[in-house]
Amino acid sequence: MSYAISGALQAAIYEALTTNAALTALVGSDIYDAVPGGNLPETYVSLGREQVKDASDQTGDGALHTIDISVITTQPGFAGAKQVATAVSDALQNADLTLTRGRLVYLRFSRADARRIDKNAGREIRLRFRARVEDQ
Repeated sequence: MSYAISGALQAAIYEALTTNAALTALVGSDIYDAVPGGNLPETYVSLGREQVKDASDQTGDGALHTIDISVITTQPGFAGAKQVATAVSDALQNADLTLTRGRLVYLRFSRADARRIDKNAGREIRLRFRARVEDQ
């Protein structure tokens, strides 16, 4: 197994999101690897939890990354959050990302969970993606 590609994968995903015209039209630059303190925008995207499992085989080291990306909003209802979540999904589904180390074999949508947060004052849609990488 190799965890060595994790940083390169995260950087490529972040770049794919921050340079996607459809997504930035909805949230501007409010796409975070680390959510800042203080007043937050009404709607933003945040990279979240990551789980990694060995996916090495006879050809070399590899890993399967399960990555969460959240859309968080204080807008009433889920309609606005779902628009943003769709843009995130469209930006990443089967994306051909170039990594600074290793190679992305695939990046696919796995699931999503929508829920109320902050005593029903906010909404969160957590999107989960699976990425298979190889260390070359």
